[in-house]
Amino acid sequence: MVTGLDLHATLHRIVMEAVGTLPAAQRGSLLARDGEQLVYKASVGLAGVLASPQDVVGDAGPAAVIATLDAEDSARVMAAADWYREHLPGAPALHLVPAGAVVVLTPVRVQGQTIGVLAVEQPDGQAPSRERWARLRALAESAGAALERRELYNDKARSAQEVRVLEAVLSAVAAQTSLHELIEMISKGIKSVQLRPQWRSVHLVLLGDAPSGGSRGDAAARELRIYRVRPRAPLSFWNNMHDGAVVAARNLGIHVDVRNALGGNAAEQRALLEDAINRGVHGIALVPLNPEVLEPAIGRAVQAGIPVVTIDTPPVEGSCAQAYIGTDNVVAGRLAAEMMARLLPGGGKVGALTFWESAINSRERIEAFRATVSGTPLDFLPPDEDRFDCERGMRLAREAVQTGGIAGALGVCAENGLAWGAAARALGRAGELKIVAFDLLTDTLALLREGTIHAALVQREHEMGYRAVQLLHGMASKGVEAALAGLPTRAGSGGGSALRFIDTGIDVVTIERTPWSLPLSDYLALDTNRKAAKRREQLPHDSHAMDLLFITVDAGEEWFREERAPLDARSMVGRVLSTARSMIVDTHSSELHDAPDVVEARGKGGHTLVGVPLLAGGSAFGALVLESERRAACSLDDLTMIERVADTMAVAIQNERLVRRITERTVELEQANRHQESLLDTILELSSPVVPIAQSILVMPIVGTMDAQRSGRFIESMLQDITERHARVVLVDVTGMAVVDAASVEHLLRAARAARLLGAEVVLVGIRPDAARLMVEQGVDLGSVVTRSTLELGFGYALSKTGGQIVYRRSPHLQPF
Repeated sequence: MVTGLDLHATLHRIVMEAVGTLPAAQRGSLLARDGEQLVYKASVGLAGVLASPQDVVGDAGPAAVIATLDAEDSARVMAAADWYREHLPGAPALHLVPAGAVVVLTPVRVQGQTIGVLAVEQPDGQAPSRERWARLRALAESAGAALERRELYNDKARSAQEVRVLEAVLSAVAAQTSLHELIEMISKGIKSVQLRPQWRSVHLVLLGDAPSGGSRGDAAARELRIYRVRPRAPLSFWNNMHDGAVVAARNLGIHVDVRNALGGNAAEQRALLEDAINRGVHGIALVPLNPEVLEPAIGRAVQAGIPVVTIDTPPVEGSCAQAYIGTDNVVAGRLAAEMMARLLPGGGKVGALTFWESAINSRERIEAFRATVSGTPLDFLPPDEDRFDCERGMRLAREAVQTGGIAGALGVCAENGLAWGAAARALGRAGELKIVAFDLLTDTLALLREGTIHAALVQREHEMGYRAVQLLHGMASKGVEAALAGLPTRAGSGGGSALRFIDTGIDVVTIERTPWSLPLSDYLALDTNRKAAKRREQLPHDSHAMDLLFITVDAGEEWFREERAPLDARSMVGRVLSTARSMIVDTHSSELHDAPDVVEARGKGGHTLVGVPLLAGGSAFGALVLESERRAACSLDDLTMIERVADTMAVAIQNERLVRRITERTVELEQANRHQESLLDTILELSSPVVPIAQSILVMPIVGTMDAQRSGRFIESMLQDITERHARVVLVDVTGMAVVDAASVEHLLRAARAARLLGAEVVLVGIRPDAARLMVEQGVDLGSVVTRSTLELGFGYALSKTGGQIVYRRSPHLQPF
């Protein structure tokens, strides 16, 4: 029965039937067009003419034979040796092909167009009978229907993923995503949408803001900044969880502090827990890398009145944690086993790879898988651990595929499925090795679309983050018991208190629709809608400030390299920047054969080089550069999609630059403001100093203007000094005042009344003639305030009021004239 679950098995069955149709036939294959090349989709018996069973036969040479089949509009035969020589690269044992053997070629058509060929070797060299031709044509039609069905589902998935990539870039604009995160997002996104080009690298080139020597208009002197991101451990799972937590916090109007601990480093998580306890946060959610190590700290947090929940991984049995939010791992392990049984109905060995077998979620999935396949033809081998080491995982998977004799592979945790997929690809077993993986990372999505991974059990990590913050908020605001009321108890939990459980669910995803799974295209749309619904969800805001800690995992150190180089007008990038137009270059036959970046790409094995400009205001400020080892890897449709991404990326980069400039300018302005405020404070201190010149007598000169703000400071300073120095007279010298008018005099009169309440008298000195005339013209009445024209006269008055006197004496050192 054709279910769409395993295209490789369907095509392999078709080839087997085709081989059985011809007498004495032992070898057959199905090849499909991929651009200008043919690729093997299924084969039977080819190991007999290959150097080893592990030889890769994916590439089947040029697709010129398709044109001949189209022209003849019928099946044909050709010499077997000639066929294998042209379409089976690396076949050194052609002497094993019987002399006179022919290959019967039957076209595989979809909607009237030949897209492939069903090739069966006929050892005796005779053409098939009419009945056998009819049977081969029927099998070729079945193959065409299966390939068409897969292509339709793949097109839907491609469109859905392209929308997701564009939405992610647009979100990066609003979120002010860093440049290296943006490049990594674009690189993975394009590779997940466009499978056939098999882009080896995607990097960014930007024009520097200033020329590197020469005038600004001299394009050849401009500097380029080249940004490269090395592929690293998949982070989208943890990023999705982080996003869910942030969305919930925003909807609730509270603050969540998201911290990442390096994968496998439980000590770092424990330190984060201890710090949170000391700070007195309102709640803690964490992914416990090692629940046993973290349990004492969890207990201390709960004793301190801080609610604790775990996400993705359950705590130890009898834990003090109050709830677990995540996948029912027993159900997930059972579903994985059921999918594997459908992929391998005849049984076989199944390998498994996990992060840590001791991790509770990993252990529960493995035990459930083992229990489900017990008593079936499936032989489940002991799992290997990669211990959060990507390279170790790749090596273990490759060894198992090469020497373990496995027919199926289980990727227990997110990254493990990718290791199995890479090993199957490298060893020529893509599609043949049945892979069931967990989670839908960007790379997993690409492997699922190409048929290397057959099924993915996708957790809802965004929901985990959202529900964890929502539950912690309820526990902190309503009380633990009230928030947990009605939640089910996790099966098997014991100890002093029963652990509550929120099952966030799981989706089984395949490229096509099956009775047991969602098609990838539908899942992508569903996941997008779920997240959008969460963003729009209205939750009651808390009027009290609340601080939650959210501890997740950092899967590894990020690697981001920036290089600088002068712009070479002869290069492909130089042409793209100067013309503001995209270019597709064949590194072996283009007119840009000698361009420096084309030569460099060719030296690294690249066959196709693509440059797409990033535009702003009609001119290019950078370029997106892609390399592929395939010839004619980029079609015009591929280029159109890349240009859409590049246009959106240009907005994100411009936004990032603008935000950076605004931030830098804001910092500069803040520094300038602080400097200005410091100068103003100094000026204010110097403009109204308090100078004690004799016992009980103070002098306060005023420089500048006297407004309401300064008046308050002036009076406050004066009253403080009157009190501290027991002053009886304050000489306010207005010689340096810019304007002495009605408004400023009113401020001075207020100061005089305030001083009088403390038993001191204010005397105004230094009133200039023009100021006196202005005061008269404005009808200013000084009331009882004493005035003197000079400071000296004012000082004399002050002495008379305090019982002092001025005594003039001749210095003994001065000689009379």
